[in-house]
Amino acid sequence: MSDDARSLAATDGARVELEDVAVSLGDTDVLEAVSLSVEPGEFVGLVGPNGAGKTTLLRAMSGSLEPDRGVVDVDGAPLCERSSKAASRLVAVVPQNTRLSFSFDVRTVVEMGRYPHRSRFSPPGEGDRTAVDRALERTRTAQFADRPIDEVSGGERQRVVLARAIAQQTPVLLLDEPTASLDVNHQVETLELVRELVAEGRTAVAAIHDLNLAARYCDRLVVLSEGGVLESGPPEAVLNRDVLDAAFDANAVVTESPVTGTPTVTALRATNAETTVPDRIHVVGGGSTAASVVAELAAADCVCTVGPVASGDAAAELARGQGFETITVEPFAPLSADDRTAVREALEAADVTVVADLEVGAGNQLLLEELAGRESLVVLEDRPFAERNHAGERARALYERCRGRGVVASPTEVLEAVAEAAARPEPSRTELEADDD
Repeated sequence: MSDDARSLAATDGARVELEDVAVSLGDTDVLEAVSLSVEPGEFVGLVGPNGAGKTTLLRAMSGSLEPDRGVVDVDGAPLCERSSKAASRLVAVVPQNTRLSFSFDVRTVVEMGRYPHRSRFSPPGEGDRTAVDRALERTRTAQFADRPIDEVSGGERQRVVLARAIAQQTPVLLLDEPTASLDVNHQVETLELVRELVAEGRTAVAAIHDLNLAARYCDRLVVLSEGGVLESGPPEAVLNRDVLDAAFDANAVVTESPVTGTPTVTALRATNAETTVPDRIHVVGGGSTAASVVAELAAADCVCTVGPVASGDAAAELARGQGFETITVEPFAPLSADDRTAVREALEAADVTVVADLEVGAGNQLLLEELAGRESLVVLEDRPFAERNHAGERARALYERCRGRGVVASPTEVLEAVAEAAARPEPSRTELEADDD
């Protein structure tokens, strides 16, 4: 059977293999020696900074761009050896630019996906109409099927173009930033739909700029950088600080999402090279403020201990994800003797202690007594004291003593505040006795 006569069912996957692919545009080398393979029923995400070559690689994989060197093989034969129509029965593309030159209605646009399966002048058959109706239904675009394509929103147009690719019923689906024009809800819907198609057997490759979405939905990530493959593997293996730094020049921390169980990347501001942060820091506090502090310190290569903190708290989860020692307690429970001993040992081992937006209440009085006797303190305040004050005179006095001894700053200044606290000279015995009076 000839390539032009061949027709594959939607659930028949196809293997895609690239060997030593290089592409130059003008005097610029966009891709250089790219080799990778994608198996049937696999969803691969292409990630990397702008200009890394993601779109060019997708164009080479679709056959719309012939490499200067190397081979793109789809379903066992080089794509360049197939006719345009045969290639279109193997590979469907959802481009980043979804604007069309003519004002066709939405149904007609989706029906264009059936052209590779018909002779040039034959009208749509029953199978074509069924495929179009199903694609409109799966992308939730049937409700505006009769509307002109230039009268729908950018996000709706993105879904229409995806419907066209689904109606094309190819074993390979290539998507260039498929969620770029979509709101959060439709981003999830779109990638859930791609996962469904992959579960049915299709091969999918998508350039995705959102690393968290890529990690959540893709079986494997291929990190492109400077025209080559920097790293390839499961999201949990690929997304780490070293790869993110090399590919994106990003200061980031990677944790496991407590909801999806997939890697979550949090980009942080770059550390000032002149800021000298001590090696070991203890963090006291909970919630989002303490979690952001732990993330900043982890990205600065500090070793942290955290606690006491309620089990399940955001700071506790983040600390555990980074492999930091965490002292966890039951919510609202007073410190036990063992907990207090563990806290005291962590405070003594730390070069600096960071008190992160601490609630000042009777339940924290024992903790405040431990903190008030410490040196090298940083007190971070994200909320007014009145919102955190639930205690009597004793607890308030202990907290004020911490403020008097420590460096008071906002959470965004944590690294600078820690460096300042570490550089302060130790107080004399007379100064400490005066504080205690």
